[in-house]
Order: sequence, then structure tokens, then C-alpha cells
Amino acid sequence: MILFPHAKINIGLYVTNKRSDGYHDIITLFYPIGLSDILEVLPDSSVPHGSVDIQLTGIGVVGEPATNLVAKAYRLISRKHDIPSVRVFLHKQIPTGAGLGGGSSDGACMLRALNELFNLQIKDSAMQLMALELGSDCPFFLNPIPSIARGRGEILEPSAVSLSGYHFYLFQPAGGISTAKAYQNVLVEPDPDNFGERCRRPVEMWKGELWNGFEPYAITQIPAIGLIVEELYKKGAIYCSLTGSGSAVYGLFRGEAGISAEIDPYFIWKEILP
Repeated sequence: MILFPHAKINIGLYVTNKRSDGYHDIITLFYPIGLSDILEVLPDSSVPHGSVDIQLTGIGVVGEPATNLVAKAYRLISRKHDIPSVRVFLHKQIPTGAGLGGGSSDGACMLRALNELFNLQIKDSAMQLMALELGSDCPFFLNPIPSIARGRGEILEPSAVSLSGYHFYLFQPAGGISTAKAYQNVLVEPDPDNFGERCRRPVEMWKGELWNGFEPYAITQIPAIGLIVEELYKKGAIYCSLTGSGSAVYGLFRGEAGISAEIDPYFIWKEILP
């Protein structure tokens, strides 16, 4: 079975509360994009029973394959279901440490793959709980449609926001940003008024209405983030933002955009959003 775990961007991202359990409450709009990894899952009796063998290609991933969210997803399901051992081929195209949710998407797609491949018939509610064990944004990737996310990111409300036809450009300066350090330094803000309504306004109104609370700290760590935003607006972007806690930055345009020499080295992806 082959799946394509897609990346996401955040449209607006506010941390509204630091919780006593160590997590944070947020409000944001998750929006899927075309950039994806490639995940192939195959039953394989040559792999020791009750285990998963992962072969990684593409963009380098820090850490051992056994600590990958794909492996964790296998272990989550195998604790409750007697499933065969599997061999996984994971080709990474989504940068890590970018705020694009690549690892979370891989883990959620692994849950989906195992459920379908072995006809486990796990209920949606149980899948959501397992995904949340993997990571706060993993439940979104079980069914990645535009959604307003609250709580840790697991309370999802489908959104009618559509960016169909917009030209989308994605950049990542060298290096990622530690999510833990980003949350330590983020400004906690009040819950924004009428967040869903703001998102439904024309994209031309988003600048000044929707922002990412991690961006000020991210710029102190990687000043090129600020340069990218500045250059994209100079080139006619309608809206630009850091995604997640960084370090990737995106820009939305009405048409084809010229990329200045200053930020061309950071360019990683473009598409016309479907």
C-alpha cells in the first residue's frame, strides 16, 4: 500500500494558554498543501514478528528509524491488534523542523495504512485518540481538509476557506527551529475574536488580521525569515507567514511570481493550489 502524507500550513497561529499538563492551547487554521512524503507499507514475514523495518530515503531525518512516528504508529496499533510485521519505505520530501507537519503526517498515514491493509475496522474515534498519542497535530492528518484547530490542535472544525487557484510559494532558510524552545519563547495571547470569520474574509484582508505568534521569536533565531517575508511582499504577495513554529515561510500570489536573488536559495516548493 502506498500513501502520500501531505504537508500543511498554518493560517494564523495563536498560543492562548500554557496548560498545567505542559501542553499549550492554540487556535489556528490548518490547510493542506500538495508537498508530500511517500509512504509504502508491505507485510513482510522476514521482519521479526511484531516489529517494523523502516528504510528512509530523501531528505535526511535526525534520529533512529525506531523513534520515527511511523514506527510509533505501528507499536500503538500492535498493542491492541495482532498484526503481521511490516516493511516500510519512507521517502522524505517534506523538510523537518519547518512547521509543515511532515513527521505527524507520516505517523497518521501509517495508522490509516495499517487499519486499511489489515482490515482492522478501527472506529474513527479510536483512530483520533491514537493519532493524538503520536502528536498534537496528528489527528488533522487522518483527514487533511481545511480545519480550524483548537486545544492542543486536536479539536478540529472543518472550514470553508478555499485557496483554490492561488499561486503558492514555500521557502525554508537553512536549519530548523526547536519546537520546545519556540513554545518557551512564544507570546501567549488572548483568544482572537471571531477567528473563523477572519479566516473567511478575502485573502487581501489577512495581512494585519491573521498572524503567527511564533514569528517574532523565529526571526531572532533565523533573520532570513524576516527577509523572506519582506521580499515576498515586495514581489506582490497577497499574504505571507511563517508556518507552525518555523522555520518555513509561505507566500500567496494571484499569479506567477518572480523570486528575488536574495531569497532564491531558500525556495523549496511552488504550486497552484487546487
